[in-house]
Amino acid sequence: MPVCSENYESEIAEGRNCRSVKCKFCGSVILSPSTATFASFEFQLPLIRQNKSNETEPETETVSFFWSVSDMYTFQNVGFSHTVGNNKYLACADCEAGPIGYHDLTNKTSFVALSRVQHS
Repeated sequence: MPVCSENYESEIAEGRNCRSVKCKFCGSVILSPSTATFASFEFQLPLIRQNKSNETEPETETVSFFWSVSDMYTFQNVGFSHTVGNNKYLACADCEAGPIGYHDLTNKTSFVALSRVQHS
């Protein structure tokens, strides 16, 4: 197992998560160390907190950094939403906060947004 440094930016350079990836809201473990690889691309992910006045079109933000997981059974505590287009959104299975990422049905890969989780 790789040696963890003070911050997770070094993990990005190494390409794998050195620490556990946890829910920001309840602290549940989502991914164990060394189970995901770093990926960088842009994706429009719905905001965790939505404005109730705009129920027809969810508000989104552009997310660029992800932990990529090729096998959905790698996750510790993650729930999958119903299908939306070619994706399923990921949420913490314990507190149901999310989306923390998404699962791409075309290539069967899941992506957890680094900005939506904590590392410890």
